[in-house]
Amino acid sequence: MDHKIIKAHLALLLAGCMWGLMSPVGKMAMEAGVTSLSLTSMRMIGAAICFWIASFFAPGEKVNKRDLILLFFAGLLGIVFNQGLFIFGLSLTSPVDATIITTSLPIITLILAALFLKEPASLMKITGVIMGVIGALILILGNRNSTDVSGNIGGDLLCLVAQISFACYLTVFKGLISRYHIFTLMKWMFTYASICFLPLSIKDLLAMTSQSFSAGVWLEVGYVVLFGTFFAYVLILVGQKTLRPTIVSMYNYVQPIVGTIVSVLLGIGTFGWIKAVASALIFAGVYVVTQSKSRSQELKQSIPGKDE
Repeated sequence: MDHKIIKAHLALLLAGCMWGLMSPVGKMAMEAGVTSLSLTSMRMIGAAICFWIASFFAPGEKVNKRDLILLFFAGLLGIVFNQGLFIFGLSLTSPVDATIITTSLPIITLILAALFLKEPASLMKITGVIMGVIGALILILGNRNSTDVSGNIGGDLLCLVAQISFACYLTVFKGLISRYHIFTLMKWMFTYASICFLPLSIKDLLAMTSQSFSAGVWLEVGYVVLFGTFFAYVLILVGQKTLRPTIVSMYNYVQPIVGTIVSVLLGIGTFGWIKAVASALIFAGVYVVTQSKSRSQELKQSIPGKDE
């Protein structure tokens, strides 16, 4: 396998691990008094600052006016609607429900990639997605216990719309992402997102100045900003530049695996043969999707004498 492809897969795996901790860590911060609006705003503003600082150490490049407009809409789909709706939905529903809904991302992306990118929805690709869904649901539902917070239909729907928004971002802006450096893309997307979201969250942010939070809560917020956002988005873009949208979205299934591993390490969960089978299904599903042919590969095969 090509070194660049291996690097992309490892980047997506690590990003999935970081996002796997987002639901429990974010929920703990909100239970301590940090509102969903203020947490989302701090996530966007903090990431924007990180990306602008990082961009000074990256090769300088100029973004044309048309692409600046496209980056605005990419920021809306990939950040404002995705992050804002998910965290607000998480504040209303349970982490288990929120994690279950994230399993819909590969399915939505598969459909959108077939519609907009004309990527073939082959039997192999559909089989891989279904395997991942089954494995993820076994893991998540296996972690449900009597102490879980009950779900909320409104919160669940918001989390679902967040997944649809991110799937649209992965599919529609594939070409734009391939044209610029990671830090150039992210600094503009998070800047636009911060500007759009600040009017909604300014009241909550100002209210936080009169509250006193423990160091643990600020560490939770710091994790959301640095690892759950800055580093995770860098890694996602590394994978997105090389791999197809459906493959990128399949790494969403890493999240429930991380949740299971963390619960075992903390002594609040167990890892039996059922969860082992579920994890194997997830990784097998990812592998099957990666082995499916892209549209360009199928076109090459259809031309006699054309190397694949």
